[in-house]
Amino acid sequence: MEQTLIIYAHPYPKSFNHAVLDKVEATFKTQSREYEVIDLYQDGFDPRYTTEELALFSKGETLDPLVRQYQDKLKKATAIIIISPVWWNDIPAILKGFFDKVMKQKFAYVATSTGVKGMLDNIQSATVITTSTSPTWYLRLFSGNAIKRVFLNGTIKQIGIKNRKWINFGGITGSKKEKREQFLKELEQKII
Repeated sequence: MEQTLIIYAHPYPKSFNHAVLDKVEATFKTQSREYEVIDLYQDGFDPRYTTEELALFSKGETLDPLVRQYQDKLKKATAIIIISPVWWNDIPAILKGFFDKVMKQKFAYVATSTGVKGMLDNIQSATVITTSTSPTWYLRLFSGNAIKRVFLNGTIKQIGIKNRKWINFGGITGSKKEKREQFLKELEQKII
């Protein structure tokens, strides 16, 4: 059975990111699609490694019960959707910490002589939906294209997810209501 895991990384419930989350959930409900949400801020997820947690790194183990819970959800997922702002041209620290702490050795990857081999091949696709103050073209051409080059085609590829796409609403700060509403309307077609 197909199951989408939505990973949400924004602290403010009145943000446009939250409107994106609401739209994705409403679309899934209308289509009777199975999904589950991880809300990193609402869960109180701590993205920092402690000395004790890091000591378990080479074994792929954890002391954090949320990490185990998130890993169980990832193992059941056939697709993931990540909803996040772009802060300083990259993903927020809490989302980076999610990948640091949850995507452990022997769970998300194994080390090989040529790098890492992803183990989360049960996840067929990853869609990253972001908002940014900078226009999307600026992020792509002048800011290093970190979301696509590093996060999607580096990190997410390395954990074994082959189909990856990035959808960004650039220029969010100065955007008009009509443009935001149009983005949400078009989002339905883009997440199918």
